[in-house]
Amino acid sequence: MLVREVMTHHPVTTHPRTPTKTALQLLDEHSITSMAVVDGENRIVGVISEADLVRESLPTDTRAHMIPPPDDLRAPRPRTVGEVMNRHPIAVHGESDLAEAVDLMTSTAVKSLPVLDDRHRVVGMISRHDIVHLLARDDDRVERDLDELYRQAGVDWLVRVENGLATVEGPQDPKSRAMAESLAATVPGVTGVEILGASSPAPEERRPR
Repeated sequence: MLVREVMTHHPVTTHPRTPTKTALQLLDEHSITSMAVVDGENRIVGVISEADLVRESLPTDTRAHMIPPPDDLRAPRPRTVGEVMNRHPIAVHGESDLAEAVDLMTSTAVKSLPVLDDRHRVVGMISRHDIVHLLARDDDRVERDLDELYRQAGVDWLVRVENGLATVEGPQDPKSRAMAESLAATVPGVTGVEILGASSPAPEERRPR
């Protein structure tokens, strides 16, 4: 599956001169954890996250300290996104394999990634929540989608999906088996594919639709 098939299209973005208060309001209003920071042509120049904004926006409460905080802790706080954003963001392209995006989000502290086109313009956002929503799809719905996809491809294979694992009965030769696996990989919610040939035990009867 490709990133563009799962990403949020038309994501919320901001600009370097946006006040940090406005950026906080955008994150809160849209229930998101980060935003791409773009220039006038929608090309990415950075990323601003809730961690960046919270860390730089909350003042020290002197009531919690026996000794007044040093002057550097009482210095004026950053006022714009450009002052606190990450200028070296991790991003992916829409044609990237979704598995690559998942690897980036699970091997780093990044919870969401901007999705770029070939001109480095922001065209979407992919988040851990998007992946969870994808994997949580009901097995019956996944089964129906995969069954319909096979029918559109001109084959009449039997399909059963349980806990995201698609069991397919019918493909005989290596080319057909490869086709069954590649098509199944495009269906949201499929986490694996098992191909049963003529000599293999048949799966349970397909559930009625």
